[in-house]
Amino acid sequence: QVQLVESGGGLVQAGGSLRLSCAASGRTFGNYAMGWFRQAPGKEREFVAGISRLGVNTRYADSVKGRFTISRDNAKNTVYLQMNSLKPEDTAVYYCAAALRITTAQTVGVSADWYGSWGQGTQVTVSS
Repeated sequence: QVQLVESGGGLVQAGGSLRLSCAASGRTFGNYAMGWFRQAPGKEREFVAGISRLGVNTRYADSVKGRFTISRDNAKNTVYLQMNSLKPEDTAVYYCAAALRITTAQTVGVSADWYGSWGQGTQVTVSS
């Protein structure tokens, strides 16, 4: 198991930016793809972005393409989500997740079932 701790959430006006961080501990961070998911009140958890274990590949939900950027620093055991041009519909609890198993250099999962460890979440609220 890996322990994940998110930070960087908060309240921001529409059009603003936030940078989320997720610090990992407990196993070799660089062996696992990482992802960000979010869950709004009354809605199911949805995939936001994912990055392969070496940062070679990334994937994004259509709703955030061109606005959000996922990155990782394996030396710091941290994955980031830079969120620009935020919209009220981005309001949700954002969760960091680590792949269930050691992954190839290119693999990025988009299904929650593909991930095995989750952080506690950080609230992002975008006001109109």
